[in-house]
Formats: sequence, structure tokens, C-alpha cells
Amino acid sequence: MIYKAYTVVFEGVEARSIEVQCALSAGLPGFSIVGLPNKAVSEARDRVRSALASMSIALPSKRITVNLSPADLPKDGSHFDLPIALALLAAIGIIAQDACENTVSLGELSLDGALVPVRGALPAAITAAASDRLLICPTACGPEAAWVENAQVIGADSLWNIIQHFNGQKPIPAAKAGNIETPIILGDLCDIKGQERGKRALEIAVAGRHHLFLVGTPGCGKSMLAKRSLGLLPPLTPIQALETSMIRSIFGELAHGGVSRQPPFRALHHTTSEKAIIGGGRDAKPGEISLAHNGILFMDEFPEFSRSVLESLRQPLEDRQVMVARAKAHSTYRCQFMLIATANPCKCGYLSDPSRSCARVPLCGGEYMGHISGPMMDRFDLTVEMPPVPFHDLDLPSDGDTSATVASRVATAFQIQTDRYRDHLDLRSNADLEGAQLIRVATPDTPGQALLNRAAELFRLSARGYHRVLRVGRTIADLAGVEQVAKTHIAEALSYRLALPHLSNTKDPQKTVSSSFTQPGDRDKPRRTRLV
Repeated sequence: MIYKAYTVVFEGVEARSIEVQCALSAGLPGFSIVGLPNKAVSEARDRVRSALASMSIALPSKRITVNLSPADLPKDGSHFDLPIALALLAAIGIIAQDACENTVSLGELSLDGALVPVRGALPAAITAAASDRLLICPTACGPEAAWVENAQVIGADSLWNIIQHFNGQKPIPAAKAGNIETPIILGDLCDIKGQERGKRALEIAVAGRHHLFLVGTPGCGKSMLAKRSLGLLPPLTPIQALETSMIRSIFGELAHGGVSRQPPFRALHHTTSEKAIIGGGRDAKPGEISLAHNGILFMDEFPEFSRSVLESLRQPLEDRQVMVARAKAHSTYRCQFMLIATANPCKCGYLSDPSRSCARVPLCGGEYMGHISGPMMDRFDLTVEMPPVPFHDLDLPSDGDTSATVASRVATAFQIQTDRYRDHLDLRSNADLEGAQLIRVATPDTPGQALLNRAAELFRLSARGYHRVLRVGRTIADLAGVEQVAKTHIAEALSYRLALPHLSNTKDPQKTVSSSFTQPGDRDKPRRTRLV
């Protein structure tokens, strides 16, 4: 007779149901696990045998075969210990067969039978609820899994507690959802002296979820400004919080089962590898861009990242999802994040400071920014050059808006977008606009369209750059509380798009600067251009 238990295997952020079959047959005593188990799953037989022996439960002198069905799907993880143990306990008559078949279980067993926490309890609870089964997991994973609506979850400390629960000796109470994590505050916007243009650009970027690139001399406040962005974002909706928490659960980052309504903020060091950022490894785990889903990915010293890392970001920035393909796993993860990158203008950092610039100006800036390709630069919606702050301004009192004031304006603008795109599930912010929807809601008035057309022709904007100006203009109009995108909104959006014209051709920055102010065929006669 075949005895069954159920568990899950993870494919991306989804948990796929696995049937654990156990059979006892005549023959030489042995314990084998089949169904494409990896090393961790194969070693479960020793952990299960030791856990049962610690409770004085002897295995029968028969051939024990455990099959993990479907057998052609690779199995990975120590969470198979508990379902294998339950199927075996049902086979030897310790627990009832029907109780075992009506549960989904996951958990690693210690040699003394204690249950060790594992990753992925939240998506496992979703799969269990969909099949109307009880989920059994370690106690530490219970608060995480209990967040799923209509899920029946119990958390046990040991295998012995589960046996007592199934036999009615000591029922285990249902797990309770964990606490909502306390938001982390990284400082107030009013702490930054000066940099009003940078603050305005940050407000626009956060309101529309646009990608932002900050360039300035060392110590001008780029990183401070970027870290204040977290305090401007509105709380996640319940659906967004669940999406983000599922990715964190797969990665094993949900602490004490708490779910956070605060958008994630992932700050990367420039030595971070491509696999860590995009995702990968032997079992195709999510990377930093997926952990930043519905939040912010902050990349300080952007040109210092390796070229392969920067180029690997291009597709996820456009598609808002990434497929991690490996020989044994193919997983797709959502990565709808806002990218904030910072950089010095050159290697020494003082290209834009006349009092401290090096003797290699402007070639040093072109060589340094040459690490960033043109297609990558084209994906930034807003680019801001931040000047150095004089030391005598640092003692002045702060008279700018606080983070709470700016966050209120951002929340209002984002509510406008939420109402506008309520019937479009694939749209959450202005940064997601494309195609007919972009034309419908972001087309400016006649003077604004004329200005945009003139700028696109003069500065040779790409199609992507043209559309990004429209998106930013739509966000600026939303912050102003107006329905029609006007010329002033397009003008401000263009000012952020054309902030660093010398970065459009990193091979010869001096030539590019001069060509921005001359007509084709007349490059030797500089002339001033007016966009009116």
C-alpha cells in the first residue's frame, strides 16, 4: 500500500505541490529516496532515521522506498525532511493515513526530532490554501505563513508534537500572523542643505517611480538625498506587500514572520556580483533587483560597477521582470523597482568644480563615464548635476520642506495615478505608461508638444527618451494637480533629460558639447540655441 504526504518545491516565487509517496516492501532492509532528489534531500533519510530513533520509534525490517512525484522535477532543500517523516509514520501506523494526506508540510529535522525553520513558508501556505489542506511548518515559520487569507496553519516545535497533534493527545493551536514590521527612517529631507534642484528631482522621481541619476562632486549630498527617498514613498498596498514578502520568504529574509508595509530599499556596493544583483546560483534564487520589487534599488558609485553588471540591468529595467535560467532551474521574478544611481563626474570627482579640477579635464570625465553605455544612460528618466555646497552654508538653518511635507505631495500624486489606472492591472504609476495609454494620458497641449518636438529634433532624442519625457511631464502635472500636461511641465521634464549633454557621447565629450549648440553642417560656428 502507498502512503502519501504533500509538500512543495519552489519555482520562482511560486510553490508547486509535490506528492511524497512511501511504500514498504519485502526484501533486504533499506531506505531509499527517488524522484530527482539533490544531496540535501537524499540526506533526509539519515535525519529522519535519527529523529525517529530519538523517540524510540524503530523502523521495520523492510525495504522503504520514498518517491517524490512528479519524478522528473528536480527536488532541492532540507524542507523535505518533515513530509518524508510523516509519510513514513503513516506507513508504519503511528499516525492516521487520512490526516497525513490532508496536510502540506515543510521543515528540516534535527537529529533529536526538533524542527528547524526553512525558507518559503509564505508561498507554501498559498499552495496549501488553494488545495484546502492544512499547512504544518516549524513554529518560527508559522507567523509568516499565517498571513495568507483562508490558510490553516499550525507551527510545531518537534516531530513528537505533530504525532501528539494527529493522535488527539495534545492539539497544536493555529498559528497567528506576525506583527507588521516597524518602518525604518533613514533621515529627513530637511537635513540636506541646499540642493533644491536635486530635492525637486527626487520628489518627481518618487511620485512617478522614475529612474534617477545624480551626478556631483564628493560630499555634495548625493547619497544623503538618495537615502531620504524611502521616507517619501507611500506604504505598500496589501497586494504589493504580499508580492514583496513572497520574494523575501523565498530568499529567507522574513524575520520573525513579520510582513512590512514599507517599500524595500536595497543599497548595493559596487563590488556586488552579477548573480547577486540579477539572481542565479545553483537553484536560481532571486537577486537584489527582485528583492527591491515595489521599492528602490540604490546603486552608489554607479560607474564603479562592472560593465557586465550595468548591462545586465538594461532588460529588467524595461520588462520589470527577469528570468533566471540555469541548467536545473528556470525561474521568473518580478522586479518593478525604481533605480537611483549616483556618480562622481570623473575619477577624481572634481570635474565640475573649477577650483579643484584636474589637468585632464574634460577627458577624465569622458573616460570615467565611459563605463556607462549609451543605452543604459538612456534608461534614466531624470539626470541631475548637483553642485558642491559651500562650507559656510552648512551652518545655515534648514528652511526647506521636510520629508513629511514632500511625502504628502507624493501621496496625493500617487493617488491620482492609482485612480487613473484602476482598470489597468499592469499599470501602477506613470513610469509604467506605454503605447496607446501613454499617448492618451500624457500628450501635452499644443505649445508643450511644439517644445518637445523642437527639443527632440535639436538634441536627437531617442524614441525611448521622447517617451520618458512624456512620462515625467505627466508626473509633474500630477504633482501640480492639473489634468492637462502643459508647456511648463514639458520644459521641466526636458531640463532633467538634457542636464548632462556631454554624457551622450563618452568617447569625445568636448565634441558633443559643441555639437549641442550648432547646426549640422555648421559645427565650426557656435551659436546659442533657444527652445521657445
